[in-house]
Amino acid sequence: MSSTITPYKQRKALFLSTVLFALTFATWTLFSILGIEIKQTLELSDSQFGILVATPVLTGAISRLFLGALTDQIGGRKVFIATLLVTAGSTWCIALVQSYHMYLLVALGVGLAGGTFSIGVAYVSRWYSRDKQGTALGLFGIGVAGSALTSFGAPMLIASYGVAGTAQIYAVTLVTITIIFALIAEDDPTLTERRNKMQKTLMIHQFEPLKRLQVWRFALYYFFVFGGFVALALWLPKYYMGVYGVDIKTAGLLTTLFALPAGIFRAVGGILSDKYGARRIMYLVFAVCVACTFILSYPATTYNVQGIEGEIAFSLSISLPVFVVLMLMLSIFMSFGMAAVFKHIPVYYPNNVGAVGGMVGLIGGLGGFFLPIVFGLSNSIIGVWTSCFMILFVLVSIAFVWMHVTIILLERRQHPSLRGPKFLPELEIQASNKFHEKARS
Repeated sequence: MSSTITPYKQRKALFLSTVLFALTFATWTLFSILGIEIKQTLELSDSQFGILVATPVLTGAISRLFLGALTDQIGGRKVFIATLLVTAGSTWCIALVQSYHMYLLVALGVGLAGGTFSIGVAYVSRWYSRDKQGTALGLFGIGVAGSALTSFGAPMLIASYGVAGTAQIYAVTLVTITIIFALIAEDDPTLTERRNKMQKTLMIHQFEPLKRLQVWRFALYYFFVFGGFVALALWLPKYYMGVYGVDIKTAGLLTTLFALPAGIFRAVGGILSDKYGARRIMYLVFAVCVACTFILSYPATTYNVQGIEGEIAFSLSISLPVFVVLMLMLSIFMSFGMAAVFKHIPVYYPNNVGAVGGMVGLIGGLGGFFLPIVFGLSNSIIGVWTSCFMILFVLVSIAFVWMHVTIILLERRQHPSLRGPKFLPELEIQASNKFHEKARS
């Protein structure tokens, strides 16, 4: 296929990748709905249910690293097709198994759906110039809204067709879109060049950039903005019910208000990153998130003050409307942060987008897996509902300080007269280029 880049081919690659990501993201979260029915049928304990729901999340996170590196090696089109077919086959098998352990095994395969993010990042970024990659990847990130398809659609499908029928519908949909993609999608425009390079380069060399501390700094950012977002989306229903005493339907609706805007604002974050620079956006994201998590960390408190005529009692707490607004702010700025982090990667690591993006995505996915567990433990240890926001406050503060100190040191090393940060991303690009030159030599 021709590798000539045209606006039509760019739009086609972006549209197809976004549709694939949305459907695979919907499949990745399928067990959050099917698991409820399976729990009742097999009479699973809460811990067994938790492991079942978390298994696809974990495998999806881990697979991002290897699928991203493989995309760098052989191209996103082939890796997309293979991953979707394996995911579709695993999803179909949900209808065929009946035991808990077999459901866990099938969930491992379904979890590969979560790895398509790193495939798409590497594939889409190849079609766009550096000044447009933030916008393109932000639009691609709209696919995270695919979880809403499962949240709203899967319960209705289960009511009509049961667990087995719902799984089969998902599997057939994945196979159908895979066939369409295989017929009309094209290899990315740099595949031929990469093929020539890979004749002399082992796949393990794609992981060379992981030696750089900068990659792990980006991973920490994503652990907060993506992992924290996923963790809150899972934790908030319980939080709303426990703190504000709402029923499960209201808790689900309020959680949807937090989760649903992510896709749209992730796209906006990509556009803003292209226009103003990803570094400026990350400063804004961390500043707002530090403020929000600090406010949300404060537990409801009752004071007794000795007044002139006796004790005066009053309390400080966050009302439900204020809490919803603060959560919406977190959702918006976390979404901005997701886009800004992945704006950095193709700029600093243009030849290793899959491997670096895969590692960053892996760490972010692990955040979505481990943070809810930590939230539960903190409730037991600290004994207050707001402990989850205390953890997030510490996490984002560490990321913010690390970013700021690194930028100040880097800019002053290159320009001693600077009193910054002056947002000079070219300095980090220069450092990355030196690393790549050293690796090649």
